[in-house]
Amino acid sequence: MVKNMSGLHLRPTGLLCNEAIKYKSTVRFLCGNTATNVKSVLSVLGACVKCGDEIEFVCEGPDEEEALEAMIRLVESGLGE
Repeated sequence: MVKNMSGLHLRPTGLLCNEAIKYKSTVRFLCGNTATNVKSVLSVLGACVKCGDEIEFVCEGPDEEEALEAMIRLVESGLGE
């Protein structure tokens, strides 16, 4: 669940995307019926994720477990806020 009062605005989105691009795996999140490419700032901002929204990460590729752990850890930490 996204804890940031302002949701995924530019600063936390940048942190999330910068972490995601470190991995070879595809990194997406599901929010509602939408799958979002976490390596794209515009895609994440376009998802309009608000405080309290549930997101589910889906990572597929050679380092998927590490990517998934990093994404969850970052969101649970409050994305720098």
